Amino acid sequence: MRLGVEAALVDGLLVRGDVEIRDRVVAAIGLPSPGGRGIAVPGFVDLQVNGFGGVDFLDADAAGYRRAGEALLETGVTAYLPTLITTPEQQLLAAMAEVPVDDSRPRILGLHLEGPFLSPNRLGTHEASARRDPDPALLERLLAAGPVRLMTLAPELPGAELLIDLLLDRDVAVSLGHTDATAAQAHAAFDRGARSVTHLFNAMRPFLHRDPGIVGAALAREDVVVTIILDGIHLAPETALTAWRAARGRTALVTDAITGAGAAEGSYSLGNLDVHVHEGTVRGPDGVLAGSVLTMIEAVRNLLELDVPFEDALQAATSTPARVLGDPELGRLDVGLPADVVVLSDDAEIERVLVGGELRVAA
Repeated sequence: MRLGVEAALVDGLLVRGDVEIRDRVVAAIGLPSPGGRGIAVPGFVDLQVNGFGGVDFLDADAAGYRRAGEALLETGVTAYLPTLITTPEQQLLAAMAEVPVDDSRPRILGLHLEGPFLSPNRLGTHEASARRDPDPALLERLLAAGPVRLMTLAPELPGAELLIDLLLDRDVAVSLGHTDATAAQAHAAFDRGARSVTHLFNAMRPFLHRDPGIVGAALAREDVVVTIILDGIHLAPETALTAWRAARGRTALVTDAITGAGAAEGSYSLGNLDVHVHEGTVRGPDGVLAGSVLTMIEAVRNLLELDVPFEDALQAATSTPARVLGDPELGRLDVGLPADVVVLSDDAEIERVLVGGELRVAA
């Protein structure tokens, strides 16, 4: 099958010509394409999705995951991590047991546990009564309950070093977030193997010129991926652009989407919290920001509006988040790789989405 496109994004470079897909993988790139339209790019990878399309992953069943998946595909996401925030243990374990392990579309890469080992001073809208100090026995129960792929924790908590070691031993990626860590504490965790920061600037010690904290530590290193929620609400444009310039090539877009993403305004749930969506902003009962209704294609467009080059903006939604998970094939389009592809128009509108070579969305 030929896609009939004019170009493809291959490892950050635009390659002119058509793309052929055969047996669920990319078979050829740069083929003659008279009259070709659109640009084939890798399918988007979202590391932080709390819910979508009216579905909250904390209480979703298989049918709920299917509904959310169909809505995510419409936004170009072909692989993602369902994200569960700080929640009482039994409820969390029950939710983890419902995560589909079959050949889902979009691909479910595993779970992102955002908590419960977070700073009591930087919880945001996470449930304070369910927050826990580092507890290896609790971590073992969580790892046994479902396919955990990424965990966000606060590295300054006593005993966090042991948790980082346990997670890395189980091939679970570690991200730092909801944290009051100093720069020294953040560097120690990065040196230990943590390789990303969850929604940079939000729910963490602020950057100050003599106390740079985790933000300064992450931006100063070359081996750390920083994720940002680029919805025009969580970060001012100047803040986002400063972060991008400091961490170009290692800034990943995430949506932190909640149940109301891809749905109407109104009241929804985020874990056990009631949140309200109004004019694109999600807030909890106390007025604190509580996730977003951002979609990944909107995040890409927002990055383009900051005059970030097309190739770089797309990598922030594809191969850069894949680096956090250490998957060299994920978020890439090249010969021999799975045909997870989004075809974009010249103005970054989604025209088609394919997962494993199967057409799932057509404009």
